Amino acid sequence: MPNTKPSAPTEGALAGAIDRFLDSLALANASPHTLRNYASDLKQFLEYLSPPGETPPKPAAIDHLHIREFLGALYARKNVSRSVARKLASLRAFFKFLAREGVVASNPARLVTTPKIPKSLPPVLTAEQANSLVDAAGREGLARDRLIFELLYGCGLRVAELVGLNLEDLDWSERWIRVRGKGRKERQVPFGAKAAEALEGYLEARAGFDSPALLLNRCGGRLSPRSVERIVKRYAVLFSGDPSLHPHSFRHAYATHLLSDGADLRAIQELLGHASLSTTQKYTQLSLKELMEVYDRAHPRA
Repeated sequence: MPNTKPSAPTEGALAGAIDRFLDSLALANASPHTLRNYASDLKQFLEYLSPPGETPPKPAAIDHLHIREFLGALYARKNVSRSVARKLASLRAFFKFLAREGVVASNPARLVTTPKIPKSLPPVLTAEQANSLVDAAGREGLARDRLIFELLYGCGLRVAELVGLNLEDLDWSERWIRVRGKGRKERQVPFGAKAAEALEGYLEARAGFDSPALLLNRCGGRLSPRSVERIVKRYAVLFSGDPSLHPHSFRHAYATHLLSDGADLRAIQELLGHASLSTTQKYTQLSLKELMEVYDRAHPRA
């Protein structure tokens, strides 16, 4: 696992507490991405409380005013509300851990109001656009690239779930894939005829490699999330002229198109691996937005 702890010196109660918190996350199998975010946010907080020549206060001496001042400094540096809210969430998790340890009497970050984040709906590929890109990867790309697009759009996988797939996770008789989601939670996701065809073609192409991983790089190692992002961007630029598309764009499209065609919201929740239905409900907003646009265009009284 990469070193995700703050690079600040480890002496001092606050730095040591941060180290213990990050260690606890690693033991709980938090993803590398989560660890990097927490480490970055808490390092920034430590540095704010450690100006040159000064020692940061001990955790028990930190109150909600310290945290408010820190957030104010972030706004002064032009951090957007979404970024500030994430850092506050990191501090809440950190102090919650310290409260459980008995280091602090209560969680001071809970007294700080979460910044309001402007509601913005992510752009969603139409079914025609999504199918066009998947078909383009099938015509013009490697067998592996075609499979990547089939699984992203056909199964709604997160990129980390996609690259984490192993050969043993495929159930050919029932056409199910075992997917390991956030928090190592497993779920079963069906795959269709097009994905099955792409799987067969790719397994023939990778027959000479002895690896448990499904998707491989040129050297026979497991494909990385960054590589998948580059592959998606390359096809997006070549065939749609849109460099903003990324792997998660196909997950949004998968959920939105299922909902638009009548799928039950709770079924979509299971397919996506969302812990909370409220996370899935954002796709309802996307679908309603699309319906309103149709109404505005087509209804004589609109």
